[in-house]
This record gives sequence, C-alpha cells and structure tokens, in this order.
Amino acid sequence: MRHYVLFDTKEIHLNLLPLSFTRPIAQFRVGIDTIADKWNALLGAECTFRPVEYLRMKFEQLPADDADTIYIAGNIIPTSELAEKVAGLKKGETLYDEKGIVAVRGITPSEETVCPEGELELLETRRINYVFDIFLRNAEVLREDFRRITAGRKSRPLSVSNRVIGPYLDEEGNPLIFLEEGASAEGAVFNTTEGPVYIGEDAQVMECAAVRGPVAFNRKVKIKMGAKIYGGTTFGPYCKIGGEVDNTVVFGYSNKAHDGYLGNAVVGEWCNIGAGVNASNLKNDYSFIRIWNYATRSFMRTKLQFCGLIMGDHSKAGINCMFNTATVVGVGCNIYGSGFPRVFIPSFSEGSPASGFSDVSLKKFYDIAERVLSRRELMLDDEDRRIYERVYAVAESLKH
Repeated sequence: MRHYVLFDTKEIHLNLLPLSFTRPIAQFRVGIDTIADKWNALLGAECTFRPVEYLRMKFEQLPADDADTIYIAGNIIPTSELAEKVAGLKKGETLYDEKGIVAVRGITPSEETVCPEGELELLETRRINYVFDIFLRNAEVLREDFRRITAGRKSRPLSVSNRVIGPYLDEEGNPLIFLEEGASAEGAVFNTTEGPVYIGEDAQVMECAAVRGPVAFNRKVKIKMGAKIYGGTTFGPYCKIGGEVDNTVVFGYSNKAHDGYLGNAVVGEWCNIGAGVNASNLKNDYSFIRIWNYATRSFMRTKLQFCGLIMGDHSKAGINCMFNTATVVGVGCNIYGSGFPRVFIPSFSEGSPASGFSDVSLKKFYDIAERVLSRRELMLDDEDRRIYERVYAVAESLKH
C-alpha cells in the first residue's frame, strides 16, 4: 500500500515561524482548506506528517516500510497535474524544483539532500516560503479550492433577503456563492465579480455584512453585522469576525469580532483581537517593508509594500491596540494599552508600549489556554505542553 508523508525542513520551519511553532507546515490554511487537505483530495489518500523533531511527538506517523512511501515537501501547494506526477513516481525517483526536493519515493529526505548537478527538469511549483506568501497566494488558491470542493455538488439556496452584485452562476452554470449544510446568510451584500463566496457548514453571515469574493468562511464562522470583508480572505472554523478585513487568513478558532482594520495579515489559532484594534499594512512613505525573520534573527528586506499583522497561536490584543506595518507577534502574547508596540514581539510576552513588556510564565499561559480551549470542549495534553515548553525556550533565547 502506498503512503504519502508531508515533510518539513528546518530551514523552511524557521522561515515560517511563529506560525510553524505549533504545527506542521502542511497544516497551514491557504485558500479554503489546509495544504494537507488539498494533497489528500488530489491523491485520494490520507497523508501523514514528518515535521521538525520537537513536533514529531504529536504529529509524526511514519509508515513502517519506506520502500512504498512518497515524501512530499509540506510547504508546496499542489495542483492536480503535480499530484499526478507525484503519484506516478517509481522507487528511487525524485522530483525537484528550484528550491530542492518536491517529492521522492522510497528515500527519507534529509537536510543535506540537494539537487544533483547537471541538466535536470525543474518543476514550477507554488511554495509557502515565508509567512507573507500565505496572503499573497490566498486569492488564487481559494478560487481553485472552490472549484474542487463544489464541483458536482448542489448549494443550499441563498435567501432572497441578500443582494448579489455580479453573476450568481459561472459560465458553466455552477453557483459562485456556495452554502454548505446549515449555512445561513440574511440581509447581506455579496459581490462575485472578482471571485466566489464559500460559506461553510453552520456558518452564519449576519445582516448588512458586505462581502467581496473570493472569500471563504469555514465551519461555524460568524460574520457579524455590518462587517466589511474584502477579497482574498479566509476564516478557518469557529471564527467570529467583525469590522474591516482585507486579504487576510485566519487559521481558525480565533476572533476579531468588533470594528477595526486587519489587512494583508495572517492570524493563527486561539487568538483574540479586541474592539477597535487597527493594524497598519502600508508605511506612510510607501517604501518596501522589512519583517522579522526567525531564521536569521533579524529583519529581512522584501519587495512588498503591503504587509499587516502576523500573529502566532494563543496571542491576544486588547481594545484599541495599534500595530505598525508588518508587526510579528509570537505565541502566547498579551498586548494592551495605547501606542504602537515594537514590530517584533517574542512569544510569551505581555504588556503595553507605555509600561513595557514582561514574561508570561508557562503556568499562567497554561491556565489561560485551558480556559480558552474548554469553551470548545478541548484540552491541553502532555504533548501540547512539551511543544509549548520548546517554544518558550526559543522565546527566552530571543529576549536575552
């Protein structure tokens, strides 16, 4: 029986912190679902993971026999054509792109594995190499996911109380607004001129919300009254969203339930962004942004003009907080008060720009996290605690 394993390298893991602190990269949400979900659907098999070492205690499930195992780079967004090439690999064969291994059969990849010299066919792939690649690719991938997920299926009817601007059906007669079982929308405005709208199982769009596709609201998402949601935006399951959001991905279980602006941003799980929080995504001088990079422990230059908030799991922002362009917030942070905090906030930090920041102890973090998780009838287990202990150690090294 063939097995598929989505593997991470240390280099890519570091470049994708703080979002990769707590999950394999293939569990990143890009488009409607995760990278792993896409591979599962296109390969017709359940992929497993091989993340960096400290995450393996929770996520790794390697098959016993490597001979019939295909390892796939976990940061690659698949297409049906690529999935077909991967599934057709023979033992010992390897696919490469300009960044290295795309997939290999029967050989466990290592950090030292490099492309052989000489002429070689290099595939064109879409990799998530840095955190901002998530929102840069989200609109394109969301459109593809919408076609895959809704193909041949019937949407629940859209209530006549809504207003649709643009076509309701595409050229082949398929709906551009798709409601899963239990989804509802009343009194909202949907614009499909630039892309589709996906409303997941038991999701709710409240009255006077303005939604411009392509967007995806996954299971149990609540879009609050008067929210303004622009294209290229995805909300993972159980999010509550209000205010103005543009080209943003929220992995899931996080809330931005009130007025305030968030754009060109990525937010992890179990985060809360309070009322009136605004995050800049453009510098006043229109210059290219620099963003904190964990791999180099310095600010990296980019050619991006737009980049907003990047926030790791279990972080919080109190009412009326403000964030400068391209602020990176680690795991388990609590930010409050007036003024702009620094543009890199290490994990397990709490405080305000006025009073300064101090450490959050693991005990305090666990107490808060357990209360948050219990609202979804979930709990921290021993594996989770060992992962957070590792993240805490990394945070301490960055503070001193």
